[in-house]
Amino acid sequence: MKLLNTTQAAVRLGVSVRRVRALIAEGALRAHQLGREYAIEESALAHVTVYRKAGRPPKQNGEEKGVQPLPFEPPKATTPKAKAKKASKKTSPKK
Repeated sequence: MKLLNTTQAAVRLGVSVRRVRALIAEGALRAHQLGREYAIEESALAHVTVYRKAGRPPKQNGEEKGVQPLPFEPPKATTPKAKAKKASKKTSPKK
């Protein structure tokens, strides 16, 4: 019976240490807490299924890259400050 810490278990599973701690908290990975560290039996790693690699999941096939265009034309700025700025441009004499 070989015992591993969270860092060693993370390397073997190919995930982060944070993910190993999350698996322990979920009950998916059996471990014994010793102070603030965990001792994980090497045989317990065989029962854990890691579905994907760490990080943000890839985009689905239907999703396009970049920002989608709006289905409507955005309204023009109609604040009093914007109106005053626009009016000053029309009435100011050119140098």
